[in-house]
Amino acid sequence: MNLQHLFTQTDAVGKAVAVLLLLMSIASWVVILYKGWMLRNAGGSVARSVAGFWQAPTLEEGANRLITLDREQLLAPLVEAARVPPAGTLAAAGDRGQQLTRLLRDALHAVLHRLQFGQVLLATVGSTAPFVGLLGTVWGIYHALTGIATAGQLSIDKVAGPVGEALIMTAAGLAVAIPAVLAYNWFGRIVARIEAELEGFARDLRELLVNHG
Repeated sequence: MNLQHLFTQTDAVGKAVAVLLLLMSIASWVVILYKGWMLRNAGGSVARSVAGFWQAPTLEEGANRLITLDREQLLAPLVEAARVPPAGTLAAAGDRGQQLTRLLRDALHAVLHRLQFGQVLLATVGSTAPFVGLLGTVWGIYHALTGIATAGQLSIDKVAGPVGEALIMTAAGLAVAIPAVLAYNWFGRIVARIEAELEGFARDLRELLVNHG
């Protein structure tokens, strides 16, 4: 079956569904390629950065090592946030442990927000693309049957072609959704592992600064 023929024969609704599926596919693949590259680098750099930081003799030296080791800037914001906030502000209220908990929590949330970029889009595409494709199929079948009824020539041969072409929209919806779902699950496991490492680093950094700050 010719996809170009299907696109040219359908009406505005069918074309809109096809364009929407195309845009969803492009958007999800852009996110998949970008996040795959980012998380591949982040997964290795976090382990090296944590090891390099704790092998440093001082906090300043550890922060300097992160400049070269932490290319994705996942640990450096945590170390930067550990600085004492300016006196005379609410951020400086409470003891040192409370300050560090608040500052490291905020910095960790910002880092995790970057790591989770695109996850909502992938989840949305994965859950809605099959239904968008199904809508295109239902509308295509309705459009085809209406055209056949208007022509007054109803037979299996006349019905099979248009209906078969309309079913392509369902397959297209699945083709868009499946990579998005697989990528969402895969990235979710990687992000969860990195998140655990970052939380452990933030907890150890807090204990270090509270006890020896």
